[in-house]
Amino acid sequence: MYTFENELKPIIGITMGDPAGIGPEISVKALNNSYIYDLCRPLIIGDASVISANVKFGNPTFKINRIDDVSQSQFSFGTIDVFDLANVNMQELEHGRVSAMAGNAAFEAVKKVIELALDRQVDATVTGPINKESINLAGHQFSGHTEIYAYFTSTEKYAMLLVLENLRVIHVSTHVSLRQSCDLVKTDRILEVIQLLDHACRQFGVDNPKIGVAGLNPHAGDGGLFGNEEETEIRPAIIKANELGILAEGPVPADTLFSKAKGGFYDGCVAMFHDQGHIPFKLEGFIWDEENDRMESVQGVNITLGLPIIRSSVDHGTAFEIAGKGVASADALLLAIEYAVKMAQNKSKKI
Repeated sequence: MYTFENELKPIIGITMGDPAGIGPEISVKALNNSYIYDLCRPLIIGDASVISANVKFGNPTFKINRIDDVSQSQFSFGTIDVFDLANVNMQELEHGRVSAMAGNAAFEAVKKVIELALDRQVDATVTGPINKESINLAGHQFSGHTEIYAYFTSTEKYAMLLVLENLRVIHVSTHVSLRQSCDLVKTDRILEVIQLLDHACRQFGVDNPKIGVAGLNPHAGDGGLFGNEEETEIRPAIIKANELGILAEGPVPADTLFSKAKGGFYDGCVAMFHDQGHIPFKLEGFIWDEENDRMESVQGVNITLGLPIIRSSVDHGTAFEIAGKGVASADALLLAIEYAVKMAQNKSKKI
């Protein structure tokens, strides 16, 4: 069994994502960068035939090492180690199409990498993009990676953190309706995510991080004119966090919080719901190339906090519209791997 305890480079388990999307393509593109092998020992979890079909998008001379045990890995640049689940029929696979087969393959890769991490055969996990419709069509009733990880690690208190340079955004709620997200703005949950964010910032090397907490309503309620959640739920959580020694402030109007954080005023932000945090984050990390009608660069890392294992991910979807065309950017996956390595190196500081 491989471990990181003997000062070896960490083994990073990387799921290929939905085989009908860009996950396999960006996986081989990422491993076409030799510096990744200087940082860690990467291992793709998925179907080896799918990865083999995508090698042409990275380096067509690369070899595929199909394995069914981590000990069989070579961890050598120029050879891509694939923990082969052999669960994709290549004759039936169609790029850009929702299917139960693709959804099941993506789900099984996630489940396997979790098992490997819990068994300490990999030191951290990185996930490629999945399609929620395909996964549910395959009979796996989960709304996303975060929920799959929480279920198979028996984790009750967890949160999604988005990271891009000094912009760090955690969410009180994520994959629920907007109406339901308002009901989830509760003092205990807000305090929980403030604590998770404070801990994560310290693990990333930020001493005594300053955390800005968003309001839920326009103008953070404007003294109760537009809602009272700021006074009844959010402010009490901030006060409790301060009493615990955490430098948190707010509620800050969401329309100013993130620009201040980008400028370095805050080390981390607490968003009350999914789009409140994702929109400013993706505006910063997703660069559109109008001339070529595609994304020039897609950056940003999604990290699940509160788990007993390390999980980082790209913060973009399967991009079905460009799957199989060889134009997908691996930037976000490279960043996700780098963050996974950083967290593995500091895993004694549990998030």
